[in-house]
Amino acid sequence: MKESVPVGRPSHLRHTNALTLLRLLREVGSCSRADLVRASGLSAPTVTNVVGDLLALNLIKTLGEGESSGGRPPDLISFKAERGCLLAVQVTSLALSFLLTDLSGTEKARSTVSLAGQKTTPEAVCHRIGVETRRLLRQQKLTREQLLVLVVAVPAIANVDDGIVVSISTLENWRSVPLRSLLNKIVGCLVIVENDTNLAALGERHCGSARFEESFTLINIGANVSAGIVLGGRLHHGAQWSAGEIAYLRVPMVSRKLPRLHEFGELESVLTSSAIWKDWCDSTTRSHNSSESAHTDIDVAKILNLAQSGDSLAARIVEGRAAIVSDIIINLALILNPGLILLAGEVGSHPVLLTSVQRELERSEFGVTRIAGATLGELAALWGAIAAALEKIPLVLLPQPRD
Repeated sequence: MKESVPVGRPSHLRHTNALTLLRLLREVGSCSRADLVRASGLSAPTVTNVVGDLLALNLIKTLGEGESSGGRPPDLISFKAERGCLLAVQVTSLALSFLLTDLSGTEKARSTVSLAGQKTTPEAVCHRIGVETRRLLRQQKLTREQLLVLVVAVPAIANVDDGIVVSISTLENWRSVPLRSLLNKIVGCLVIVENDTNLAALGERHCGSARFEESFTLINIGANVSAGIVLGGRLHHGAQWSAGEIAYLRVPMVSRKLPRLHEFGELESVLTSSAIWKDWCDSTTRSHNSSESAHTDIDVAKILNLAQSGDSLAARIVEGRAAIVSDIIINLALILNPGLILLAGEVGSHPVLLTSVQRELERSEFGVTRIAGATLGELAALWGAIAAALEKIPLVLLPQPRD
């Protein structure tokens, strides 16, 4: 399909054409100039000129001759993914996780830095991000200048335009934190700050259960409860960046007060891993319905596994949560009507909850198109951060020319 080129000054037209060809080369890996002519709809002379520009900028490279289909073998070219790198960082109350890739999104390194017993103020966390970033770059024999985009996933509402984290209750002094500004003092590249569940949704679209989906919602249920909403292939943030904060939803028999920004949502007192564990402990103290059920030295994964194997107490706990999750899904389906809803997180992606939710939804006349489990697990937000960085690469490599 031909891509329209906007009317403008020659420098802007050339820039637009360069962005088009660079995007094509990043998508296909390697191809000939003739392939670019067919895929872009641009003329052969235009493609030749733009390829020359991209070679001069060291953004692409020649690979030699390709296979001939009868005539002269074509000269192949490809995007120079090794020219730089991208870094994803996920911030939690327990650790910092890192994922380094080349400019095509191929993994180069991964690491985790524990925050146990450490200061977790914004300044302290940024310092640790800087130290580990420099270590990873040295390890991969990359310079600081080769880091082109850093994307940080935070467990909080984030003003993406201004790079501000509104609040993180589980870390020290994280209210209205200008995280992008703090990190810009440490790294000399584009910095993006985004909510972790939003990025988890992008991750599942990039290389998980939502590939090729244009509109879907990811519901994360684990230590927290939240949602990432993708509409028309793009994240939906809302006017005040709080779209997807479903922990604050008003739910019958659960909601007792109006939601407050710097407090946990009331759904988190019911659906999270800690809430399920507390319900188990309270119930076993009262009933002791089996020798295994009598123990409180158990984690939420084992409780969910017990429900899957037929333990009546564990099954009752799961069924109660499945009813609430089903109500949430129906509400989201009525408002957004997504083509797919993914359940993620330690609780959300467990097969026993997924099966119970699907059973609940079978009774609804407002059918949800598809319900599925997310597949990337703890890596979802990191891969979503890389996907967000990849979107920015063309304009980072080819900045808009000034008038």
